[in-house]
Amino acid sequence: MKVLIINGPNLNFLGIREKNVYGNTTYEEMCSYLYKEAKKLQVPIDIVQSNIEGEIINFIQDAYDKYDGIIINAGAYTHYSIAIFDAIKSVSINTIEVHLSNIYAREEFRQKSVTAPACIGQICGFGKYGYVMALNALLQK
Repeated sequence: MKVLIINGPNLNFLGIREKNVYGNTTYEEMCSYLYKEAKKLQVPIDIVQSNIEGEIINFIQDAYDKYDGIIINAGAYTHYSIAIFDAIKSVSINTIEVHLSNIYAREEFRQKSVTAPACIGQICGFGKYGYVMALNALLQK
């Protein structure tokens, strides 16, 4: 099994933005943690990040026939990107949506995910460990 982790807008500013919500861990530290955890699980991963919706769609489409699973944190695009929903549906790759914070305990506009119905599941509120939970879920799927 090979997994692609896609991170969306503003995740590159972890450790800088809204520390009260996202904590002090930087994006680079989180990625390092994920590579170590994936190695323990013997799951090869690639991690990509973009602030641009079209690039995220390209990541998803480029995953076709290359990856067995996708973990996506689409950031704010979660709440309104039908294009990302369509891209996830189009590749027929088991995909899990992850959010560092509990989106259902935040502002009302964050409590709706238009991309989650294209995924096999959603994990939120467990910080960076949510990605590890998603890796384990993909292994069980």
